[in-house]
Amino acid sequence: MVDTFPEASDETIGPVSTPTTVERAFEATLYGDAPDSAFDTAASLLAADPAADAELDRRGREFVAAAWRRGWQPADVVRMVRRELDDVHARVLAALIRAQAPDDRPRGPRWAAQIAELPGELPRRADRFTNATVTLELYRLLLRLPVLEPLDRPEGSPRTESRMLTRIRALLAKAEATGYPEEAEALSAKAQELMARHSVDEALLAAQAPDPDAPAACRIGVEPPYEQAKAVLLDAVATANHCRAVWNEPLGFSTVVGFEADLEAVELLYASLLVQATSAMTRAEAAQRAGGRKRTKTFRQSFLAAYAHRVGTRLAAAAETQVSDDLLPVLASREVAVGAATDRLFPETTTSRLRGISDEAGWTEGARAADHAEVRSRRRLG
Repeated sequence: MVDTFPEASDETIGPVSTPTTVERAFEATLYGDAPDSAFDTAASLLAADPAADAELDRRGREFVAAAWRRGWQPADVVRMVRRELDDVHARVLAALIRAQAPDDRPRGPRWAAQIAELPGELPRRADRFTNATVTLELYRLLLRLPVLEPLDRPEGSPRTESRMLTRIRALLAKAEATGYPEEAEALSAKAQELMARHSVDEALLAAQAPDPDAPAACRIGVEPPYEQAKAVLLDAVATANHCRAVWNEPLGFSTVVGFEADLEAVELLYASLLVQATSAMTRAEAAQRAGGRKRTKTFRQSFLAAYAHRVGTRLAAAAETQVSDDLLPVLASREVAVGAATDRLFPETTTSRLRGISDEAGWTEGARAADHAEVRSRRRLG
């Protein structure tokens, strides 16, 4: 006996579903290479159907949740949206992330801090066509995000930012805002003194009772221009603070692996050094122009490359004298753990060389600025 399908009849054929307005708009814009005209048509469909708004928002929350499953974090997605689209898209994204958060699983303190730092929401324009266009452009980017290495881990005992770290951030913010070099140097020195004290406390605590937690990881934006030199600078800061950094050039960030206290030190010191480099480069360019010499991109590229190289040399030299003998076993075991965690996240990495370093004056000025940069992120441990 051969099984056969019953003949089709009106009774056996179920109702055929009609695509919703949202599905029709998505089909036209999110899948494949849609031309601009397709976005106009899809946005017009959505603008003419207010009943589609709830489904459109729900699908947006689903796209956000899918990004988390692919290893992205709130700050990563905001950075990518600002890089590829506009600030208005980032603010729409922020609203979606906040709306999705109650349905999300518990995350760690870094995640909560990223949620708290999301950009503010913009009031929706009365122009429904513009709103729909922005939403479709954002959703297409979210849909096409690649898979990243998952960095978050199950949350244990919650950690909150200490009062000392809050003070450090405030001091560095003042140092960046002031127009007086002497005041900036004094504020930076005070901030880094507090950072060193914080690091000492963490290391001594680990020496008395080894930290049961595995190394963590965070992503730090390495934005153009001159991102290669910035990645070198971040790598030098990470190495000096017992961390490892892996640069993802296409996506514009480095992943830094290390223990929490060290990650915090890397974030703070890198931000401070980058601000100092930018200020010093601006002054150096002004001096070059005053001397009648027009400097271009090659001057700035060479300046930042020399700055990163020289700061790295200074940090490496300082690191050799920072640790007392009694803490060497603790830091050695942590270094092994950090290396193993990095290898698990990134089993295959490559090295690259700095390119476009051809301006002698830029190199000289960058090295001089690095010699005057405040790099005392830690004092001797033990």
